[in-house]
Amino acid sequence: MIALQVEGLGFAYGDRQALRDVGFTAAAGRFTALLGPNGAGKSTLIALLTRLYDLQQGEICVAGFSLRSHPREALRRLGVVFQQSTLDLDLSVEQNLRYHAALHGMPRVLANERIEQELQRQQLVERRKSRVRELNGGHRRRVEIARALLHKPSLLLLDEASAGLDPASRQALNLHVRSLCQSEGMSVLWTTHLLDEVHADDELLILNRGKLVAQGRAAELSSVDGSLEATFARLTRVNRSLD
Repeated sequence: MIALQVEGLGFAYGDRQALRDVGFTAAAGRFTALLGPNGAGKSTLIALLTRLYDLQQGEICVAGFSLRSHPREALRRLGVVFQQSTLDLDLSVEQNLRYHAALHGMPRVLANERIEQELQRQQLVERRKSRVRELNGGHRRRVEIARALLHKPSLLLLDEASAGLDPASRQALNLHVRSLCQSEGMSVLWTTHLLDEVHADDELLILNRGKLVAQGRAAELSSVDGSLEATFARLTRVNRSLD
């Protein structure tokens, strides 16, 4: 099954082309890494996937629903963790989750059940009454993941979710999200510019200057040059020379 299908996606900021004929699929229940240097177009892609920007060219389907013709159904199947936190720092962990549940129109009984489930899964039960501003960066990200999963989406999008975290917290967050794929069958699209966040078995997309320059299993792509670092350097260097 396909969790996300992108076809012929293009987007421009005035005269500057940010994305050029981008197309790929993300399989259900898989961790797909979107790797690219800063300025590659990753955040623009996430903005289009979440309908922060209107589509200019191409098509996006989430769990079979077109974002253009059936946006409500498509967005219901998305959970999103943006690079910049959108939590209310002065509310408690639980209050942030209840607010999100209310936005999705969840009945109180169902909201209670989902909130309790996510607090346990994200190991936040003991911090439920803590104000978000009292949490460290790693725990704040866990709150955002809990919030994104409350409505049981088909696809979890994370845009540079590890930004600002220390190395140990980055690794813990990355492994935690991967565990969701294994235990819950969750589909994940993880965007990053850090090569150490990509594992050999990941489905990998490499984006540079708005172009998708490679896609496939990470181990297979890196085998051409002997390492992912070398493959990434070659692909981004070639793409820069073409521009």
